[in-house]
Amino acid sequence: MVSNRNKINRMAGALPGLLLSAAVMLAGIYAAKLIGLLLTSAEILPQGSASPISGIFTAILIGILIRNLIGLPLFFEAGIDFALKYALRAGIILLGLRLSLIEALKLGAWGVPLIIACISTGLFVTLYFTRKLNQSNRLGTLIATGTGICGVTAIMATAPVIKARENEISYAVANITIFGLVGMLFYPYLAHFFFADDPVKAGLFLGTAIHDTAQVAGAALIYAQVFNANEVIDVATITKLTRNVFIIAVIPLVSYLFFRNGRKNEGGAAAELPKWYKLFPLFILGFLLLSLLRSIGDATASGSGEAFGLLSPPNWQEFYNFWSSFGSTYMLGIAMAAVGLSTNLKAFKGMGITPFYIGLIAAVSVGSISLLLISLFGDLVAV
Repeated sequence: MVSNRNKINRMAGALPGLLLSAAVMLAGIYAAKLIGLLLTSAEILPQGSASPISGIFTAILIGILIRNLIGLPLFFEAGIDFALKYALRAGIILLGLRLSLIEALKLGAWGVPLIIACISTGLFVTLYFTRKLNQSNRLGTLIATGTGICGVTAIMATAPVIKARENEISYAVANITIFGLVGMLFYPYLAHFFFADDPVKAGLFLGTAIHDTAQVAGAALIYAQVFNANEVIDVATITKLTRNVFIIAVIPLVSYLFFRNGRKNEGGAAAELPKWYKLFPLFILGFLLLSLLRSIGDATASGSGEAFGLLSPPNWQEFYNFWSSFGSTYMLGIAMAAVGLSTNLKAFKGMGITPFYIGLIAAVSVGSISLLLISLFGDLVAV
């Protein structure tokens, strides 16, 4: 009884922040459409052109402005955090309905060599420049895992293993936040500049060059909205989810690199690694499960004339289109608005500039190797 009451209280506490995130998302969509209308009425764009500004891009900027110019009372925080964690995961899981399981696994497998190259670049370049700039090895290790694998999640998983200090965690998270945010807002346009004729290459770039899962989702949505290429969402999402799986192998690796030079934790013994299943991002299984559901539905619809013996092919298509669209438009849209609302620029003050040089070098290195390899070998990816 008490447990149920606590759950209800937590849900009620999250409501203001969720509503604010939804309002910011809708404001961003409306503002982007308004900008498009103003540009067409001024004859800067041809009549009927889509807005050159994404609603997601605008929502993130509105969220940042609200957070840093107006400020947010504490009662919004729980809902914003909920949107960042759970609306994002729900949106990604629902995207699983966009692809059959075979398509998802095939694309993920094709992206593995590129992912390994980008992760390796992020790790070793970051650790090398950490030593050259005489920065904390713990800090360098955190920035390396955050840049190479999956952003803040990787940092928080690595921190207890190497006994990182609070200020080192804050520095690393600040790096991932600021460079990932820059990538999220501007890499879609860079991807279009290099790969305008190939959404698969653009999606591979966004999925490997940007740090955090939320930031990759935001960049893919911006690309899809501005350049009318929904396939980029599928490719970028699968590439990023495949990259996230590597957290299971990379955290033991960086921990070994950290401790091999005799660095010990405060107790004098090597730290204990988390269990592998605690590192595995479970929402990836949700994505694959819905991809499997889509595969079975398609097979039964074409084989017997009814998906699962219940829905005609048109109704089945309407079903999965509605829910995948709901995930990509609304759930991920709310999560992206929450990204803006949670970005407190004041947190970056007083941190010193040298760690940001390391983060900049890491981000540019990963982005550059991704661009180079996709340009050279991207045509080998057959989807």
